[in-house]
Amino acid sequence: QVQLVESGGGLVQAGDSLKLSCVVSGRTFDSVAMGWFRQAPGKEREFVAGINSNGRITQYTDSVKGRFIISRDNAGDMVYLQMNSLKPEDTAVYYCAATSRPWLTTSIGDFGSWGQGTQVTVSS
Repeated sequence: QVQLVESGGGLVQAGDSLKLSCVVSGRTFDSVAMGWFRQAPGKEREFVAGINSNGRITQYTDSVKGRFIISRDNAGDMVYLQMNSLKPEDTAVYYCAATSRPWLTTSIGDFGSWGQGTQVTVSS
């Protein structure tokens, strides 16, 4: 049973930074790609950032490129999302997710394990 637990969300002002963390247990963490998704009220869950199993390849949705950075610590079974220059439109519940394969993917259907989510609210 794979478990993912996110932390680090909160209420911030526009322009501030937050760092989300996700700890993964129950599987060989360094063999799978990871991703961060978000879901705003009334909207579908969307891909935000992804990273392959060894951390060398990353991908971002256009709206966060240059502001967000995904990283991972395979020794500590952790994945992070550093969010800078936050905007009100970044407000959402952010989810950490794991695939069962080493290569990076942006398709939500490829992620079989999910955390419970952490709320990020950005005020203007």
